[in-house]
Amino acid sequence: MSQPPAIALCVSEDTESDGQEPSPCNEGAMHTSFHQLIQEQSSLVEAAAGAELEMQARGREPPSRPASPEPWATGQPQPARGEEHAGCSSATLRILANMPSRTIGRSRGAVISQYCNRTARLRRRSSRPPLHQLCRAARPSLRQHDPDTDPAGAALEEKRMLLVKELLSLSPGQRSHVLLSVPLSLAEKRALRRELSGQQGPPRQSARRGAPFSPCGRSKYCLILGCRGLWYGLLSLLPAAQPWQHSLKQIGSRFGSSVLSYFLFLKMLLMFNVFLFLLLLVFVVALQAAYPPAPASRRPFTGLELLTGAGYFTRSLLYYGYYSNVTLNEPCAAGPKCSAAAPPLPYNMPLAYIFTVGVSFFLTCILLVYSMSRSFGESYRVGGPAGDLAIKVFCAWDFKVVQRRWVKLQCENIRTQLKELLAERQSRSCPRSLCQQLRHVTVRLLAWGLSLSTVLGCVLAIHYFSEHMHAVQQEPQPREGSEWQQEAILLVLPLVVSLINTAMPHLYNLLAMWEKWDSPVLEVYVAICRNLILKMVVLGLLCYQWLSRKVVCSSEACWETCVGQDLYRFMVMDFIFTLLDTIFGELIWRLILEKRLKRTQRPEFDIARNVLELIYGQTLTWLGVLFSPLLPAVQIVKLLLLFYIKKTSLMQNCQSPSKPWQASHMSTVFITLLCFPSFLGAAIFLSYTIWSVKPSETCGPFQGLETIYESGKTWVRLLEKSNPNITWFTWIYQYLVENTFFFFVVSGVLLTMIYFNIQVVKGQRRIIRLLKEQIANEGEDKIFLIQKLHSVYEQRERRS
Repeated sequence: MSQPPAIALCVSEDTESDGQEPSPCNEGAMHTSFHQLIQEQSSLVEAAAGAELEMQARGREPPSRPASPEPWATGQPQPARGEEHAGCSSATLRILANMPSRTIGRSRGAVISQYCNRTARLRRRSSRPPLHQLCRAARPSLRQHDPDTDPAGAALEEKRMLLVKELLSLSPGQRSHVLLSVPLSLAEKRALRRELSGQQGPPRQSARRGAPFSPCGRSKYCLILGCRGLWYGLLSLLPAAQPWQHSLKQIGSRFGSSVLSYFLFLKMLLMFNVFLFLLLLVFVVALQAAYPPAPASRRPFTGLELLTGAGYFTRSLLYYGYYSNVTLNEPCAAGPKCSAAAPPLPYNMPLAYIFTVGVSFFLTCILLVYSMSRSFGESYRVGGPAGDLAIKVFCAWDFKVVQRRWVKLQCENIRTQLKELLAERQSRSCPRSLCQQLRHVTVRLLAWGLSLSTVLGCVLAIHYFSEHMHAVQQEPQPREGSEWQQEAILLVLPLVVSLINTAMPHLYNLLAMWEKWDSPVLEVYVAICRNLILKMVVLGLLCYQWLSRKVVCSSEACWETCVGQDLYRFMVMDFIFTLLDTIFGELIWRLILEKRLKRTQRPEFDIARNVLELIYGQTLTWLGVLFSPLLPAVQIVKLLLLFYIKKTSLMQNCQSPSKPWQASHMSTVFITLLCFPSFLGAAIFLSYTIWSVKPSETCGPFQGLETIYESGKTWVRLLEKSNPNITWFTWIYQYLVENTFFFFVVSGVLLTMIYFNIQVVKGQRRIIRLLKEQIANEGEDKIFLIQKLHSVYEQRERRS
């Protein structure tokens, strides 16, 4: 009986030389170490000669025999961990320690020991003795094997007939569902479908022997089958119910993951705005619409309000000034407008207004943190098939796709992904000399200096221009045409800001062409940083002016309504300039290239500029939630129009990226930018407004108060006076709402969750890397043993 490979490598102590450690490269030591293993392989070769003679006698070609059968593939029980090297000398242990898989180290081995021990336990469970340990009479003879009279084939045919009978007793829908789950090849499934289509199922019998279904039982059985079919049909419709599923697949297959990341980000922003709009609609807008305040005089609707947001919209549900500071449904004294059957539950509109805005921001923060952590875990995961070219080539096809357009779409998708992977690997292998690196660093420093100086110049220009427009608005205007002039003045500042936000990214693209970035990913990141700095500084200046009451508005509106109108105008102007940039930057430029310049080249989709436009618009929405509760509805309409406009322009006017690149981390970067500069800035602005800025005294739900925050305190004091038994609610409000320490604790918990998620992902990446290294070293072990066995066989053949 042969010994396990680890014990077979044991040699005597005399192979160990004094002061010199045996090495795998030492031929003499290795010949002695593998002597018993070579004898075992020789016995296996002699034992297999009889089987080859039997196969030759039956006229069959003998199977190809490997040069060195692997002893661990024989099913032999592996030794226990403590008995693996029992009886081996120190020289043999050194030889084993010099194998590649043993050089991973104790610290790394401790990390993956649980995975290795699990595999070792599964191997030790096999109790079947290997074939070479059985006597010749106990081995199955090849002469007794005939495919025509094989009992295994008959059992297989019997199982197949049973499967056919079971399928015939099912409905067509259930039959297809069962065939999909059966582990058979596609050819066998097609044969079963053809066989089943030519036969009809026997009449179903009831549970009693030979008794047909009763009418009640048949109807009940049909009802159950119908419910199951309806349930499976609804489950199959769930993927199709996702918005823009086909459009997103089409964009990803044609333009790659980089362009697709923009549309996925737009879809995510749409979901955030729908959630925010539903909260404000249910708890604030709908109730105020059901109990409107006293009617006030309104201007006639002229259509210009769609651009300015003023005029007819000033006294409407769109803005802060329309909402009242009374308690809705409150029982009133006798009067002509009082109802005897008034609801007993009052609804405090100021409290509902502030709490709805606060809760919506808190839930949005939780959703953002969850989305960011999930995106981080998905994009930075290591070991997936996305980075392996072999898996992408041989295992990426979905065999459930049968329609022609979906097959074509999947072919384009796989081809685009392969281009991205190859381009990413090619970009990694482009070293540069020292002079080239110094030249590129100098050019990039100059480009950054120019971009920052342009940001400073734009901010100063907007500041002085807004001061001038504020002074012009304060001057008395003539009566004739004063309304049109005032509305035209309201549009000037958003027009200038939107023009700067549209023109500056093109200048940054020229700087990027001058810099000549090799990696398109770094080029996009640099463009995003420059555009983000510009937009955030401009928004910071505008927020400072709004809080300083330097806002241009009509005389009858309160300053909160004026801020809401300004935000509305900025959103509308940003959308208009986005359309103009799409028309002139993509459509007109494509026509010029094709008609005038006679080129087949088309413009590329600018990811950085378009993504920053989305972040800019969403920041305006969050800033305006307090001043215009219906501003998320405007953002929803804007995002819906943007998706279809951008998708149509992309398909008709743009080409695939000239440098394909894999946007594996782009979604994570976009959500991070949306969370920290955008959402955090809007939250700080609104928090300062609620805690420190005095609201208007003539309009809005918080008129007559020192700060918006005082409304909560006033309501708690009134509630405590009316019902002294609810001291617990007062304690909750005092220590969880008024105390800022609670908000710091919540923020710390959220940041801790992000940190732990990042660390978990890093730990998974490290474990996967170590396991890959262990697998590679095990393969080197096999190559090492096979090479030594080949060398020993060659030496024996030369001697013989």
